[in-house]
Amino acid sequence: MALLLGAQSLAKAYGAGPLFRNLSLAVHEGDRLGVVGPNGCGKSTLLKVLAGLEEPDEGVVAPRRLLRRAWVAQHPCFAEGRSVRQVLDDALAGVEHDESVRAMRVGAMIGRCGFADGDALPANLSGGWQKRLAIAAGLLGDPDVLLLDEPTNHLDVDGILWLEEILQGHPGAIVVVSHDRWFLENVATRMLDLDPVHQGGFFETTGRYSDFLERKEAALLEQQRWQSTLANQVRREVEWLRRGPKARTTKSRSRIDGAARLQEDLAEVGARLDRRVAGIGMTASDRRTRRLLVCEGVSRRYEGREVLRSVDLVLAPGVRLGLLGPNGSGKSTLIRILTGEDSPDGGKVERAEDLRIALLDQHRTSLDRSLTLRRALAPAGDQVVFAGRPIHVAAWAKRFLFRPEQLSMPVDRLSGGEQARVLLAGLMLQPADVLVLDEPTNDLDIPTLEALEEALLEFPGAVVLVTHDRYLFQRVVTTVLGLDGRGGAIAYADYAQWEAERPEARPDEAPRGANAAAGQGANEASPQGGRDSRAAAPGPDSAAADAATRANAASAKPRKLGYREQQEWDAMEGRILAAEEALAEAEARAADPSIVSNAAEVTARCAALEEARVQVESLYARWAELEALQKPAR
Repeated sequence: MALLLGAQSLAKAYGAGPLFRNLSLAVHEGDRLGVVGPNGCGKSTLLKVLAGLEEPDEGVVAPRRLLRRAWVAQHPCFAEGRSVRQVLDDALAGVEHDESVRAMRVGAMIGRCGFADGDALPANLSGGWQKRLAIAAGLLGDPDVLLLDEPTNHLDVDGILWLEEILQGHPGAIVVVSHDRWFLENVATRMLDLDPVHQGGFFETTGRYSDFLERKEAALLEQQRWQSTLANQVRREVEWLRRGPKARTTKSRSRIDGAARLQEDLAEVGARLDRRVAGIGMTASDRRTRRLLVCEGVSRRYEGREVLRSVDLVLAPGVRLGLLGPNGSGKSTLIRILTGEDSPDGGKVERAEDLRIALLDQHRTSLDRSLTLRRALAPAGDQVVFAGRPIHVAAWAKRFLFRPEQLSMPVDRLSGGEQARVLLAGLMLQPADVLVLDEPTNDLDIPTLEALEEALLEFPGAVVLVTHDRYLFQRVVTTVLGLDGRGGAIAYADYAQWEAERPEARPDEAPRGANAAAGQGANEASPQGGRDSRAAAPGPDSAAADAATRANAASAKPRKLGYREQQEWDAMEGRILAAEEALAEAEARAADPSIVSNAAEVTARCAALEEARVQVESLYARWAELEALQKPAR
């Protein structure tokens, strides 16, 4: 594959601390490079350097001549007063000069992205639709390299599925920074981990995200073995030093210097492997009530549109309810009704006496950004009380990976991930019967996401979760309620069933002007197929609804493959056999003992072996996809 973009010995620092250094990478045609790492390691900065928007402190970025690069920012900004159509037209201004062709391409992209009104102003769109617009603008110029910074933030699950389909069909190379593990698994074929835990500060591997996890774990185990070896060597040298060797001889001086270097190496490895993760643990009350919150026949209308219709649900200890549905489908409305911030037009809500609900809202309105970090973490003084015991604010800050010098820093100067950790710290101080989390994963890095997952799994009360992070959703949620945007609420067994049965988004469900900002983009309509919109979690009718769902799935017929899919299916067995033969040949070439002394040849043959293995795995994955298309939906 031809080289599109090369980066050699890059270094970048802000203040005294380096983000990365001596970083080299190459982007080739067809690459799908996923970039991960803890907050503050320089992922977004690296993306800007590759896009040519920032200069590295050291090293060079060498793009191919006439290379087209497009960068989609984490927080997109648009020219004031420009409509959706005009924003897209601006993106083509330097690429396509024929006005009629430009208008045709812009119109096609508007339809492809699901915008119902090309004259809507971006400022009146929700965050998810603004992100769609930014991605569309980046794609319009047919870039050779598309660079995306957290593209799934603010997108709902439908939006992420749309994005995955768009990227899988994009012919150019893609470099994407993301903490969405499921998205990375579906999109990336190479991974770059910017993590100080690695020697050199980064780790690159070929394969999907799941392959990367296995190889990273193996690399860390190897570092731990090296740490153990160094520790044994240092122990022997320290014992020798204690015997008081004379430093007059050259041999003794050399060994003393070597012992000092070994100690430095051991300290450096130990510092790298000392990985700290935010200590998240939710505080539950001692309530033993079995029915914490009950909704019966809850309905709600806004501006003549039915948002919720006859919703039934029961929250009890141990129930973790996940809400799914497109933007504007009523998820936030239902949350406001559950927390008591809003009242239903019909039906009733019963809460246990003195019910304690802890809320984390996606807009972070509870976070006062004018405060210092010290006051945001400990509003009442220099201590907080967690799990019945006082903790000094410095120790509490350290638990969430903040440095002592950051305590006097204003919250608005913290990164998005750091602000999210401040909110989680405040949530942990509220003993709760019910946790309500509305998009809690925005800006959190993967280690913090994993800590949050464990905390939610261990929380003994009830949880209501809205998130676009499908991995967290699938792992945590016990009951799924799907909202269709037209008032309907349907119970599903899990995320996979919801995705298989979700209705395709219709153009009239896209945002229309000002209403989209308030999440009112969908038109009023009856539920498709006359399905019962009364859903439970796990309310009185949930068993019947689940039984009906399973009956419908069982009666579904397998669809026929399309012409091209059938051709691909017919040729698949031969392609797999040929790929396995190529893999066996590559394994034999890599194991040839005659090349041991030739380092370049060893590297080349190992790379060919890895490429052959990836080819076999991708063919088997595609074979499974085609086979699944012929089976009934579940």
